[in-house]
Amino acid sequence: MPSLNLGILAHVDAGKTSLTERLLHAAGVIDDLGSVDEGSTQTDTLALERERGITIKSAVVSFAVGGTTVNLIDTPGHPDFIAEVERVLGVLDGAVLVVSAVEGVQAQTRVLMRVLRRLRIPTLLFVNKIDRGGARYGSLLDELRSRLTPALAPMGTVSGLGGKDAAFHPYPHGVAGLVELLAEQDDDLLGAYLDDRPVPGPRLRDALAGQTGRALVHPVYFGSAMTGAGVDELIGGITGLLPATGGDPAAPVSGTVFKVERGGAGDLVAYLRLYAGTVRLRDRLAFGEGRTGKVTGISVFDRGGAERAPSVDAGRIAKVTGLAEVRIGDTVGAPPPHAADRGQFAPPTLETVVLPRRPGERGALHAALAQLAEQDPLIGLRHDGPGGDLAVSLYGEVQKEVIEATLARDYGIEVAFEQTTTVYIERPVGIGAAAEPMGGANPFRAGVGLRLEPAAPGTGVRFGLGIEPGSLPAAFIRAVEETARRTLRQGLHGWQVTDCVVTLTYSSYTPPPPYGWSRWSSSAGDFRDLTPLVLMAALRQAGTGVHEPVHRVHLEVPADALAAVVPVVGRLGGVTQATTVGGAACELEADLPAVRVHELRRELPSLTQGEGVLVSVFDHYRPVRGAAPGRARTDFNPLDRKEYLLHVSRRA
Repeated sequence: MPSLNLGILAHVDAGKTSLTERLLHAAGVIDDLGSVDEGSTQTDTLALERERGITIKSAVVSFAVGGTTVNLIDTPGHPDFIAEVERVLGVLDGAVLVVSAVEGVQAQTRVLMRVLRRLRIPTLLFVNKIDRGGARYGSLLDELRSRLTPALAPMGTVSGLGGKDAAFHPYPHGVAGLVELLAEQDDDLLGAYLDDRPVPGPRLRDALAGQTGRALVHPVYFGSAMTGAGVDELIGGITGLLPATGGDPAAPVSGTVFKVERGGAGDLVAYLRLYAGTVRLRDRLAFGEGRTGKVTGISVFDRGGAERAPSVDAGRIAKVTGLAEVRIGDTVGAPPPHAADRGQFAPPTLETVVLPRRPGERGALHAALAQLAEQDPLIGLRHDGPGGDLAVSLYGEVQKEVIEATLARDYGIEVAFEQTTTVYIERPVGIGAAAEPMGGANPFRAGVGLRLEPAAPGTGVRFGLGIEPGSLPAAFIRAVEETARRTLRQGLHGWQVTDCVVTLTYSSYTPPPPYGWSRWSSSAGDFRDLTPLVLMAALRQAGTGVHEPVHRVHLEVPADALAAVVPVVGRLGGVTQATTVGGAACELEADLPAVRVHELRRELPSLTQGEGVLVSVFDHYRPVRGAAPGRARTDFNPLDRKEYLLHVSRRA
């Protein structure tokens, strides 16, 4: 049976979780509709989600329509959890973007639509809440076209707007305007349009499905998740216009892990989207960077839940156990064909120190945060040495509240936070090289030479070989690469070094004697211990510049408040990029240092009489002006040879 992995996305409070409930009810998976307000929905399973009425973690439910299995993924709507949304986008076949018929296009709606279009994910729009007072149709379509994309295909009209009897009436095939829209990408339809020839309904439907599947056109449905209006038509669009996936079950395994959680027995559970191949119980899988694991359990999503199964085929989503040390974003088997296009997650740009309110719980706090970091590696847990501070990375202040509540509820640990600070990065400004041969002042049974040079922004850290193939065992090369990546987490100023190329230019080692290993033979540990010294020497020669994160801020404010908001944005270091005024409301886009976003968010209510809306997303890094900020080191400080060697000898 073909599968369709479908994401539901929206600005917070647009009704996506309620729509998920309605879809499950319409498909016969649940008998009674859950309520977000009452905390009884199928996908908001965390106690904190039920308590706060927001989605924090993505959740998967499944239902069958006709001959297609739909794996529906409910995603967070709050911008502080945008990383959770981005992980899901990488495994989707299609998406439904939910828009409120009352509030219309909101700041996060535009952010999500831009990402969906950039990744060319086939997307339907569902305009929810047509039964609410203030709901719109014609003016809202104009707003969707002007603020999201002009490539919209309304699939019907509405009646009874704003009342409990509001209904959606689908257009018949051949509605005026659809041929003209599709003809922009179809020469045959263009000829029929110019010659004023009628187009058969099936031909038009096929063209609409084809262009929707290529993310060229976005059908729009209206309805209400509360009353069910328009939901049957939306389901027809999901199964008829979005491309179901298959994949070759006999091909080599290729998949992506997009979520990790702890099972009831404390084992790691990986949510695996399988693109090709078949995974069976007791299979040994390769994942991540050289890790392997034996599959001990498989659960495949079916009719709302996850059912135990002996295998999972290409195209499906499954929960897999047995992959120790698995991480979100890991590739399982061969890389998916679009991995490079969909693997870019916005980095967290804030950091805060977490302190236990009861001093004796420092160890328990570290263990709890380590488990949370397993489920969300972008938390980026930092431990400033024995007995030192524990720091976590953040996307926003709401995420801090969620971490605090999770620690209290799930681990019984009450915590406090220090003031949120910015997470900077370092980029090389020149080329550096260093080498240490064996012997002399080098206490390790290894020789390493490394060259470090800048790379294009956004490319991360790349590792290459400048030595003869076969001149160094693969295990030693792997040790150098892994250590180099780990060492670059702290540069000359203590921040992560990125956007560079590290090349292994020299190596030497002592091979084992014919009869086997001896204490004088080189080991991978020797290369791990030597690499930080060589790499930091090369980095010091290259030099680094510290860069601060800049957010693209989207502001929606009353028109009469714009004059008060613009100077504040400038005072906080923001640079206005665009201003759009439309009637009583206006929209402002600006680039703002990440460290000032929370301050703007705090001032906005008083500037706009509580009517302003702000959404911010990471946009780029820019060089820090003035003195470069530093961060305390948590490694053995390979910048200081004497100190580093002392720590290494103590560890040994």
